[in-house]
Amino acid sequence: MVRPIVGAGTDERTWRAWPAPATWPALAVDGRTPTAPPLVVAPHPDDEVLGVGGLVAMLGGGAGAEIAVVTDGEASHPRSTVHSPVELAAIRRAETATACGLLGVAPAAIAHLGHPDGAVDGTALTDALTARLTPGRWCVTTWRGDGHPDHEAVGRAAAVACRRTGATLLEFPVWTWHWAEPDDPEVPWHRARRIDLTEAARSAKREAIDAFHSQIRPLGPAPADAAILPPHVLARFARPYETVFVP
Repeated sequence: MVRPIVGAGTDERTWRAWPAPATWPALAVDGRTPTAPPLVVAPHPDDEVLGVGGLVAMLGGGAGAEIAVVTDGEASHPRSTVHSPVELAAIRRAETATACGLLGVAPAAIAHLGHPDGAVDGTALTDALTARLTPGRWCVTTWRGDGHPDHEAVGRAAAVACRRTGATLLEFPVWTWHWAEPDDPEVPWHRARRIDLTEAARSAKREAIDAFHSQIRPLGPAPADAAILPPHVLARFARPYETVFVP
C-alpha cells in the first residue's frame, strides 16, 4: 500500500524505547552462500546503505556483496532550482560509488539498471533479477509493504524472481520506520530478524550515508531543494542493528 511520506513520522526515541527488537532472532550473517555473494537491490541510490549498509560492510571482508541500483534517483527533487534530473542522476551515481566503496564494495560489483525513478518496470526488473539469482543466494531488498511505490515495486519483482530461482528473499524496511509505530499490525514483525552490527560496520555505514550529499543536505535555499533525509530521518538508521524480514 502506497503511503504519503509526510510530516516528521514516528520519532526515533519511540522506536528506541520499544523492547521487541531485543527479542527478535539474530540473522546469521555467516550463513550466506559463499560461492554467490548476496545481491542487494536498491530502488534508489542510498536505499542499500540506509537499509543494510552495516550488513554490506560486514560482508566486505568475505564473499562480499553485489549491488543492483534500480533507478538513478533523478526524481528526488522534481522541482529543483539547482539541478536538472539528468544532473541529479549523475550526482547520485557518483555518490553511490563513493558510499559503496566505503562499505568495501568494488565498482565492478555495482550495477545501475536504469529504470525511471517513479516508474519501475516490474516485468523487466523481475527478468533482470531472475538472470542474476541462483538457488540459495540472498536477494536483499526493500520490503513489499514499505509504503514508497518504487520500494514496493522492487520488492514485488524480487519476490517473484526469488520464487523462480530458489533464491532467498530478505526484505528491509526504510520508510516503514516513518509511517508505522511499534507493534503496528500492518508490519510483519513476526518475520523480523536482527542484524547486530559491529562497531566497524556502524562507522562505515555512517560514513557511507554521509557520502549522499544530495540527499542529506539542501541543494539550495528554495523549499524544493530541501534535504530528503534530514537528521530526524537519519536517526532511524544509526541503530546498533539492522532489520530484515525473512520468508
